[in-house]
Amino acid sequence: MIPIKIFPWAPIFVVLAANLSLSASAPQTAAFSREDVVFFEEKVRPLLHSHCLMCHSREKKASGLSLEGRQDILAGGNRGPAAEPGKPDHSRFIQALAFTGELKMPPTGQLKSEQVAVLKRWVEAGLPWPEDQAMNVAKRTPSTHWSFQPLKQSALPEPKDRAWPRNSLDKFILARLENESLKPSPEADKVTLIRRLSLDLLGLPPTPTDVDAFLTDQRADAYDRLVDRLLASPHYGERWSRHWLDVARYADTNGFGFDRARVMWRYRDWVIRSLNQDMPFNQFVIEQLAGDLLPDATLEQKIATGFHRNTMINEEGGVDQEQYRIEAVFDRVKTTGAAFLGLTTGCAQCHDHKYDPISQREFYQLFAFFNNQDEPSLQIVRPGQVDDYRRIAADYAVEKLRLQGEIARRTQEIVSLLPAWESKLSAADRQKLPSNVQAILSVTPAARELAQVEDLEKFYKENDPEYQARLRALDQFLETPSAANPNQFTAMVLQERDTPRPTHILIRGDFLKHGVKVSPDVPSVLPPLEKSGNSEPNRLDFARWLVCEQNPLTARVTVNRVWQRYFGRGLVKTVEDFGAQGDKPSHPELLDWLASEFMRQGWRLKALHRLIVTSATYRQSSKVTPQQNELDPENILLARSPRLRVEAEIVRDIALTASGLLQHRIGGPSVLPPQPEGVTDLSRGNLIWVTATGPDRYRRGMYTFWKRTSPYPGMIVFDAPTADEAAVQRIRSNTPLQALTTLNDEVFVEAAKALALRVIREAEPDDQARLRYGFRLCLAREPDSFEGNTLSNILKQEQDRFRQKPDLAKALLPRSAPADVAAALYAPWFTIARVLLNLDETITRE
Repeated sequence: MIPIKIFPWAPIFVVLAANLSLSASAPQTAAFSREDVVFFEEKVRPLLHSHCLMCHSREKKASGLSLEGRQDILAGGNRGPAAEPGKPDHSRFIQALAFTGELKMPPTGQLKSEQVAVLKRWVEAGLPWPEDQAMNVAKRTPSTHWSFQPLKQSALPEPKDRAWPRNSLDKFILARLENESLKPSPEADKVTLIRRLSLDLLGLPPTPTDVDAFLTDQRADAYDRLVDRLLASPHYGERWSRHWLDVARYADTNGFGFDRARVMWRYRDWVIRSLNQDMPFNQFVIEQLAGDLLPDATLEQKIATGFHRNTMINEEGGVDQEQYRIEAVFDRVKTTGAAFLGLTTGCAQCHDHKYDPISQREFYQLFAFFNNQDEPSLQIVRPGQVDDYRRIAADYAVEKLRLQGEIARRTQEIVSLLPAWESKLSAADRQKLPSNVQAILSVTPAARELAQVEDLEKFYKENDPEYQARLRALDQFLETPSAANPNQFTAMVLQERDTPRPTHILIRGDFLKHGVKVSPDVPSVLPPLEKSGNSEPNRLDFARWLVCEQNPLTARVTVNRVWQRYFGRGLVKTVEDFGAQGDKPSHPELLDWLASEFMRQGWRLKALHRLIVTSATYRQSSKVTPQQNELDPENILLARSPRLRVEAEIVRDIALTASGLLQHRIGGPSVLPPQPEGVTDLSRGNLIWVTATGPDRYRRGMYTFWKRTSPYPGMIVFDAPTADEAAVQRIRSNTPLQALTTLNDEVFVEAAKALALRVIREAEPDDQARLRYGFRLCLAREPDSFEGNTLSNILKQEQDRFRQKPDLAKALLPRSAPADVAAALYAPWFTIARVLLNLDETITRE
């Protein structure tokens, strides 16, 4: 062995090596002279250490590149090999240091020319490196961040108060409250509990009959029976699918500028069915990510893959389709990270994640799982629907031909009208025309080229109201969602390609700049993925890895998201981010216990819901004491139940339920209820909003057609997400527009009319009885004395007003009113109905 000279800075590396686990020396591809090695030690190593290793060590590996060893340099990073031995001018490493390439390194400033010359000489010499030394070598260690650790099986705490807990969940909450010198609140009254449960589990308020039945049920297990009945309701699937559809970024149009309609409702209905059937959540995940890859995949399992077809599609002219295909895959990686891992994976699209241990290379390894699919639409014609489909398809084709024929006939008429129109144009008229049209008209008709004739016809058509009306009729027929459109018998799905696409790291996320090729894999900070075969892992392997017991994130993220729905905030407040920039759990032992219990019970969501809603924690009153407000103003410790405004769709559903208008049919194509005139016209696309006039007018809010560039305003005002990207939580704002909506929007005015008629028709013919009945329809409870007196005074004032203005009362009477309901009787109750539907408590879950 040739002795190596020890230089003054060598002890630095001795200390580093002593404190780090050294890897075996990389095999050398060439034997270097003693002079080359000495040159490296004296001249090169200090430069690498001073200017490069703070970012490009084996531990940090910025952009996937380590400069700690010769083999590391040859392997390179995300862009490929860093250096080509013997060819410094072709080496990315030298180009970056010399500021001659796309990259400019180091970021602190350009090296001196003599320093760059040293490194160029080193590359030209073939990258000489000592055979028996590794510089600053360290294996990547697992993260110590809490969310990446295995689930902890902590012993159940034993609070001092043994009587209050109803199940194990309560012990965690109570033990923390006792540590903070707080006491839990008393249990809410039975009326509050049934309304709370109904809104939480079904998204619908209870009927007075439901309330009375619960109040008179004196059995010890009456509450548990109520929970079981609500969980068994088909409306449970509707309520909880709405939460999942936020995560899935569900919408009925493609988004971007053109924003055409799409048929996605079959995926939405699959989610509803799956939740009602209490499909285990691990299966729920697998089928959505890779249902098409399951052995003998069923039609339903293929429909489930619509989860990742909810990405937006850009259909504008001139769009590079490959660019937007890649944008869709970016979205799938980002959504998968948010939905199942609680990680902001999208932050590693252009560079290594700045806070979490996810490198850019690992982002594209995840990308590779979703880079090998086609995006077909399956035809869904079930047994028993064949005749209906054939009839609808035939009728549709006939009507389409008829409308196209109308346009063709008008085109022929325009050809014959053009000469007369042109001959009547005065010189002043011609000057008002577009310059290109003037240029065409300056050419004699016989000398005009085909393109000029077509441009002139196009201009005439654009300004011809009869032609434009026919064109709009065709657009309306083709674009307006309808059960009479055969496209409704399709479903958008994912399907694996026979020929895999290669996946490369995309430099800075640019689809045109390919870096090194990568294979599908999962982040190294998490448990390794097990392959099902000898080939590269696929989406099915990845989906199974997401819900394997070794993965500590999916169960934690899922129970935290469910917890958030009940208590207004998650045990981890940053529901979308379990990484280093997110909040730590307020009750870490409870979070892990819930996640473990969730898996132990077979990933059953209904069991998780039942556990939560039967707890003493959930059943507390929402009234706030001064002590609670002082010690825990955000209710993090849960010494009371939160008071929450219901979500956008449920605001509408409460009004329709109280009025008796709600249609309870589950599933089917999205519908077009009333909305302010002209809203859809503000966006591009050919969708004509033809307001439903039958039962579809009164469907639940979740079935409302969702146009991404012009979302339903009555729900946007109550903070519904736009569906441009995954939303794992909704904000709750409080604005004047919300009060104006529930007061003046057509949906709520119509509901108030129906509520007034319902109160008159169904309650005893007595003002006080009718007031109590209307109050219970909206709030479930009886009014107190103040509320009763206030409403009575309003009613008397309105009765006097309409007695003096009978014409105004007649103008308010709806056509649907029974013949025996007089206008003077109806009009005051219409006012009362509007008051009741606009109470804060009506749209609040106590």
